[in-house]
Amino acid sequence: MGFWMDKLRAELVDIIEWVDDSKHTLTWRFPRYQNEIKNGAELIVRPGQMALFVHRGQVADVFEPGHYQLTTDNLPILGTLQGWKHGFNSPFRSEVYFVNTTQITDLKWGTPNPIMLRDPEFGPIRLRAFGNYSLKANDPRILVKELVGTDAEFDSSEINELLRSIIISSFADLLGESKYAALDLASKYTEISGELKKVVNERIDDEYGLEVPQLLIVNISLPESVEKALDTRTSMGVIGDMNQFQQYQMGQAMLSAAENPAGGGAADGMGLGMGFAMANRMMQPGGAGAPGPMAPPPPPAAAWHIAANGQSQGPFSMEVIADGITKGQITANTQVWSAGMSGWLPAGQVPQLAGFFQAATPPPPPPAS
Repeated sequence: MGFWMDKLRAELVDIIEWVDDSKHTLTWRFPRYQNEIKNGAELIVRPGQMALFVHRGQVADVFEPGHYQLTTDNLPILGTLQGWKHGFNSPFRSEVYFVNTTQITDLKWGTPNPIMLRDPEFGPIRLRAFGNYSLKANDPRILVKELVGTDAEFDSSEINELLRSIIISSFADLLGESKYAALDLASKYTEISGELKKVVNERIDDEYGLEVPQLLIVNISLPESVEKALDTRTSMGVIGDMNQFQQYQMGQAMLSAAENPAGGGAADGMGLGMGFAMANRMMQPGGAGAPGPMAPPPPPAAAWHIAANGQSQGPFSMEVIADGITKGQITANTQVWSAGMSGWLPAGQVPQLAGFFQAATPPPPPPAS
């Protein structure tokens, strides 16, 4: 008889627990047939969990990690709602929700569309950003009431889109108020991440019962066209004096042409020199890029071509040609041509260039053997 009583008593005791290995589940409702829980049932709440008893849509008792035997002593609110005056001796109905209070990590956020920003140096520009964040339930009552409802299982993916929108909106507001310069953003990732986390938590803690313990900015990027323009600007700053660089390029190209009669690389070098020469003229006062509504445009500068190894190199400005003559890179026999000439002529026979050869210093004698 004792054996059967023990067996019957064991069948009347339930164990309510949740073992989760998904790492992304926020809440889980304990499955119960008609939500009936037997008198004296055991409740096991593991570390990183909380258990909520919900009766007719109202959150009643909340249990932190521990091992409990359910009685009227540890279910005071539910007992009041159920009308228990002298304890309960029969099964009762209640929904039990387990809430995961550990951090859910490796969640991503990013800007689907660029954010417009008025930069103090570049003017209106567009920025993109992305990063990581973690999520944690800090108030299970608000979470169950505002987001979970009657869902049997609530996953972080169901709230991820909303959180991303809140992060992106907060990020845009933060950049607009802080007025950070675009070139200074890379050195302020840690500072901006901390401010962004604070703003996001202010918007979600009381509203959804959630917390963002970690929020990191991995990258803030400019449009590709702006990045290329910045690279060009940086290159020009490194080059320094454009006239000196142009002359150096022409000298290198002429030397390459002399060492390689078959041509090839010389043309590329001369073409690069031409590009920098044009850029230099545009930046000089009175050039193509300088405004001058009250003055007539200057006459176009003569563009000269040089024949080297059977190939035409150029065009080059008069300043570059004169420098090449002075350095002996262009001789009186070098074939040249410019617009208005009937054909190629030796440089020494061209009136515009002949004067340079008369004043040119003769090349030094070869070293004594």
